[in-house]
Amino acid sequence: MKNVGSATKAGIHKENMMADIKVTTKGGDKGTTSLGNGTRIAKDDIRVELYGTLDECQAALGLARAACKSPKTSEDIFFLEDYLFSAMAYFAECDFPEPDPMILENVSSRVAASIKEAQIFVRPGDSSCGAALHLARTIARRAERTATSLFRDNGITEKSYAFLNRLSDVIYMISLKVDEEEREMNN
Repeated sequence: MKNVGSATKAGIHKENMMADIKVTTKGGDKGTTSLGNGTRIAKDDIRVELYGTLDECQAALGLARAACKSPKTSEDIFFLEDYLFSAMAYFAECDFPEPDPMILENVSSRVAASIKEAQIFVRPGDSSCGAALHLARTIARRAERTATSLFRDNGITEKSYAFLNRLSDVIYMISLKVDEEEREMNN
């Protein structure tokens, strides 16, 4: 056993130790939060609403991935989850690169090319994964609507606004692929 300091001396084994994670900072107890650049803003600021909504979208993508039966589609969903993490950090004014809508367009085009039967309008629920993706899609659309005033007031760039617009597109495309795969497995 490696020496883990006083815990080892006290007879506590490393595998029984809990991480010392503090989630309570009390910094938001008065209705403000910190952006990545250190600026304090109100928790109901439109910027906080934007990256909070993207956080909801990411959680719905995680739900979709947990229900996904296709390893390739799971990889695509994981990629979106991961890329959303960076996008949220960017919108929270951390030192992260601006999200690129072309990355989402490339994923969307690749997935679209693999769909055999095009459907424009669908009713969510053909599969658990597809339904969770539709939930993520609607949350992504809410994020885009939330960002509209920021974009209009030059609070975000055209490129980052386009990323938000493409986000719901790529999630929709993946949902079509998932539901097609589900229909094929059931036939």
